[in-house]
Amino acid sequence: MAEQDSLFDCLCLGIVVADHVCDPIASLPKPGELVLTPRTHLSIGGCAANVAVDLVRVGRKAAVVGCVGEDAFGRFVIDALRNAGVVVEHLASLPGEATSTSIIVNVQGEDRRFIHSPGANARLDGSEISLEMLGQTGVVYVGGYGLSDRPSPESVTALFRAARERRVKTVLDVVVPEGKDCLPMLEPVLPWTDVFLPNEDEARAITGIRDAAEQARAFRSAGVETVVITCGPRGTVVAGPSGVFRAPGFPVELVDGTGSGDAFAAGYVHALLDGGDIAECVRVGSALGASCVRATGATTGVFHATELAAFLSSHSFAWQPV
Repeated sequence: MAEQDSLFDCLCLGIVVADHVCDPIASLPKPGELVLTPRTHLSIGGCAANVAVDLVRVGRKAAVVGCVGEDAFGRFVIDALRNAGVVVEHLASLPGEATSTSIIVNVQGEDRRFIHSPGANARLDGSEISLEMLGQTGVVYVGGYGLSDRPSPESVTALFRAARERRVKTVLDVVVPEGKDCLPMLEPVLPWTDVFLPNEDEARAITGIRDAAEQARAFRSAGVETVVITCGPRGTVVAGPSGVFRAPGFPVELVDGTGSGDAFAAGYVHALLDGGDIAECVRVGSALGASCVRATGATTGVFHATELAAFLSSHSFAWQPV
């Protein structure tokens, strides 16, 4: 891994979004019907932005590498990230492009619904992280891979290969659009991936396999060093050099699941930077992911460092072989 005095703990390359989120409603409106929600708000979203913000909340140095439009939403995202303590000098503002946006509808007792516009994210090609930047970080995280055809498999493979040569850890997360076959994009990248973090639904869409343990084994066979399949409140399934394990989730009251997978990724990276083994990385990731779902918004409820330490000290965690 890179030296501890690196300029960044983590470079977060990937999708950056302005999220429009509603507090949970009782049911979806019928055509022409108006349904009231207590509150809607505009917040930071997108895997790369969320992970960077969450890492800063637990005391890490994180930078976002991505694209926004030269518009009001882009200015909001840049300002919000800067105010959160994230380094934004590698976040490009592109004339003529619209900032990516998502409408997130929360219905009580149901999973979130998303309406998404890729916007400027489609211009990200994966070459934005230079060799000089790689020498300044401990981890490279790529989030939202597969949402569009860029970054290409060739550019992400080259990035991860260069990172591995410099002992920089590589972490990959995906977004799988309905009906898209993402396996061809993943096959050349996975052998250079240290940690792969899909959720159960994404892994099913990629592999066609329903069982999370078998999904994890399939990704290990494709060359990934460590695979973590997140399964919501049912916890995680982990496959690594020592075998396949199932870990429970921490019990918390669910308000909004938006960003919980990104918070898990941030917690995993946080522990990885401290030299934690797979079990410790999953434990910290699970705790940070659990903290996220307690409030509306992708990063609003995520623990700060002292809150995370207190939560971990007061909650047990164990996993079992599958």
